[in-house]
Amino acid sequence: MNTRIDKVKGVNLGNWLVLEKWMSPELFAGTTAEDEYYLPTQLPKEVYEARIRQHRAEYISERDFVYIKSLGLNSVRIPVPYFIFGDREPFIGCIEELDKAFNWAERYGLSILIDLHTAPDSQNGFDNGGISGVCKWSSEPEEVEFVLTVLERLAHRYGERKGLWGIQIINEPVSEDLWDMVQKRYPPVDSKKAEGSGPVTSKFLREFYVKAYDRLRKYLPKEKYVVFHDGFRLKEWKDFMREDRFENVVLDTHQYLMVAEMQGTAQTLDSYVKYIKDVYEEDVKEMQEYFPVICGEWCLFNSLACGRDTKGGRSVLNGEMEDITKVLSDEEKKHIYKTLCKAQLEAWNGGSGYYYWSYKLLTDTVNTKGWEGWDPWDLGRSAAFGWFETE
Repeated sequence: MNTRIDKVKGVNLGNWLVLEKWMSPELFAGTTAEDEYYLPTQLPKEVYEARIRQHRAEYISERDFVYIKSLGLNSVRIPVPYFIFGDREPFIGCIEELDKAFNWAERYGLSILIDLHTAPDSQNGFDNGGISGVCKWSSEPEEVEFVLTVLERLAHRYGERKGLWGIQIINEPVSEDLWDMVQKRYPPVDSKKAEGSGPVTSKFLREFYVKAYDRLRKYLPKEKYVVFHDGFRLKEWKDFMREDRFENVVLDTHQYLMVAEMQGTAQTLDSYVKYIKDVYEEDVKEMQEYFPVICGEWCLFNSLACGRDTKGGRSVLNGEMEDITKVLSDEEKKHIYKTLCKAQLEAWNGGSGYYYWSYKLLTDTVNTKGWEGWDPWDLGRSAAFGWFETE
């Protein structure tokens, strides 16, 4: 059934409880690990535990919730790992941190979307899925059941909390269309470990989402939302969950301009804005007739502005590497980002809202070669530079 909801204006607390190396490289210092799965295999137990606990204590704190509220936002999406309850060694649980987040959110008038971001043996093979190049969770019935129990426990623990907006069943299960890209971009460390990997089929995903909805609703009040990701197939869901028994179901899509570039969109401001209007805005509007639609991940990052901080750098333009002779001024960059921010916010607000990716980076974009221009992945920086403003 179609549901009308108050719009969410939020940000992801990415890299807090689910690690992404590029967002805090120092956590991985002294190792060759590219993802969370291999980090504890390359560090002494006490070193690994100390790093994780210090990171979690310092990366997000009460003052961050105050700041997020001050930006005019009303919600946070918190990615959590499948080992959140501390029952999958050697990984360290993080339920206490989520408890604190709920207390902070409720104190400062923010809501929380809990996003189950990883699954054992991964649902996508991305580095942010926990283990690069491996994707076989959906073919392992015992691990599928384990994920369902994690969702149940989250619903049981937080279902009655005022601060809970909803629970997202699983993040970014990878489709058949993207599987070739995953294999090229995320080669596995251990080919034996990766045996049996493959995309998550539409058939599996539909059945799993229905099971997860039923398991969540055992503990989740009907006014709380159950969120499912489109699996990178946004328009496939028009005939899904049409029965009256499905209440307050929200469809999540993730849209990044770099994907539009990969699909051939010219890297000019006019081309970006046209794509946002013609594709993002129209697709969201179309699917909003069937579900409340949120864009759970997006940002201002684009190749037009990225890399043009230093003369002599190189940027991808029109599919080719181009030496940069003209450095964009701060005002030129600000114009690009503000224009893209306005256009994207209009698109998401044609649906039911958004969550920016992400709240902060610990990547040094000034002193680390190759990371110049990556500031728009950091909402705090984007707001401080005047690039991001809520409506």
